[in-house]
Amino acid sequence: MSDELIVGIDLGTTNSAIGVVESGFPILLADGEGSRLTPSAVWYGEEGQVEVGFSARRRRGLGGVVTSVKRLMGTGEKAASRSPEEVSAEILKTLKAVAEARLEQTVSRAVITVPAYFNEGQRGATQRAGELAGLEVVRLLSEPTAAALAYGLDKLGEEKKVAVYDLGGGTFDVSILELRAGHFEVLATAGDTRLGGDDFDEAILVKVGIDLKKLDEAERGRALEEAERVKFVLSEQDEAIFRLPFFREEGIERTITRVEFETEIESLLKKTEACCRRALADVDLRPEEIEAVVLAGGSTRVPAVRNRVERIFGRAVEEGVDPDETVGLGAAIQAGILSGAVREVVLLDVTPLSLGIETVGGLMNVLIPRNTTIPCKAGELFTNAVAGQTVMKIRVLQGERELAKDNWELGQIEVPFQAVGKGQARVGVQFSLNASGLLEVLTRDTATNEDTILSIESSAVDVADTQVEHMVSESVDHAFSDMSARVFVEARLKAEELLAALEPALVDFGTVLSEEDLLKVREAEQTVRTQLQDEAQSGSLLKAAVEELDDATEQLAALIVEKAMVGE
Repeated sequence: MSDELIVGIDLGTTNSAIGVVESGFPILLADGEGSRLTPSAVWYGEEGQVEVGFSARRRRGLGGVVTSVKRLMGTGEKAASRSPEEVSAEILKTLKAVAEARLEQTVSRAVITVPAYFNEGQRGATQRAGELAGLEVVRLLSEPTAAALAYGLDKLGEEKKVAVYDLGGGTFDVSILELRAGHFEVLATAGDTRLGGDDFDEAILVKVGIDLKKLDEAERGRALEEAERVKFVLSEQDEAIFRLPFFREEGIERTITRVEFETEIESLLKKTEACCRRALADVDLRPEEIEAVVLAGGSTRVPAVRNRVERIFGRAVEEGVDPDETVGLGAAIQAGILSGAVREVVLLDVTPLSLGIETVGGLMNVLIPRNTTIPCKAGELFTNAVAGQTVMKIRVLQGERELAKDNWELGQIEVPFQAVGKGQARVGVQFSLNASGLLEVLTRDTATNEDTILSIESSAVDVADTQVEHMVSESVDHAFSDMSARVFVEARLKAEELLAALEPALVDFGTVLSEEDLLKVREAEQTVRTQLQDEAQSGSLLKAAVEELDDATEQLAALIVEKAMVGE
């Protein structure tokens, strides 16, 4: 193997895998028992013992076992009194050991996959988990992009648009990719970081009358394990028997039909469909314009899922790769690309949510819009809002709403500068998103050329994962009111600027104006002041009033400029 060995890792909710490119072909590495998939389960014993994988999952009904930790990444929540990063690191250590045993060499560099819809905090948490496991994470790779690689879609010579529907144990993503002679570009992505096969399992428990919230840890483990088994059976047969002997003394035995199961998960399937429709709408595509549909994630084995996907896109899904292994194989291919073992493939991913800063008036100023191809950089120059100001606070935001307060704060930077007049300080702000989707913010005082850098990779967004998905849908639901609020704020700022300059201008040049023009200015001024005090806060009316005042004071403005030029 090359000294530049890089492994690819699918860090999944239910199962994880590790692979490499060997002799030009991507392979997943099997453990000592011959399995290419390692359950993402970690058991912590009372005396400090740690077990990972199949042995940990077998203990699930006995307590002390952590599963589905991926759902907690970047939330600040704990699992078994440990951070999700620490639990995930144990899984990664096990995968690392598998690779080292099979390859007979040290493994220290890795590509790790993440849902396309993971936010900055979740991506940063995944990066830290890799570091805790002794790995240099050279790239965080979008799972849908990995799936496309695994299906060999990079080998298509002509331009094609492809949809990747990735439904795993705990997360869902759909991405629209454009493929052009070895180039991958992610055009749009949508998803839900708390929707997957785990929810299917819970739907089965609801059907048999079990409330997980009322169970202790051991009971919960037994119930989920049986629900998962029934789900697998229903993917192959029309009915299955849910059986838990001696469960809460009496035990449970209930026949569940595939039709009943599909009815219970219908609302979940509708959520995935809504994401698919939104991803298509984001790039103004019709379903019939998609030329290939790829499935990834073990939950796509459920017949109702496959049927729903084919109905959404109006075509049969691609065949040929085990959906449980798709993402892992794609990660191995990406690792091969970075190490030089695979050539002539370029991956262009996108950022799932807009990034920007708060500007005066509490508005969100977007620097990197949602669905921008990464890696990328974007910058803008900002000035001080008031005279005598000596520091500018840069609030870094992520989200789709027009007002800063409705988006998520990722971090802050304070940039000090000399006290100067309004608008005379100049601070440059540059956002840099690397290929893994991790953000670095650089600010520069242009007077001193002093830089301040903030790395967002370790700053988790303190919100539940489900709110990532809600952010986009809320931006649609509140689009009209949000835009109206932005128009009002922008008009108010302009109004305050005009009114502040009006009286001094009238003192200097009021006598030059005709009585008719002066009356026009005063009437326009009064209209603006009335609109500013209107509790209804109509942005369009205030904007119109400001434009009228601007037109009315055009002669005054010209006189002020003329005086300034003469003064020079």
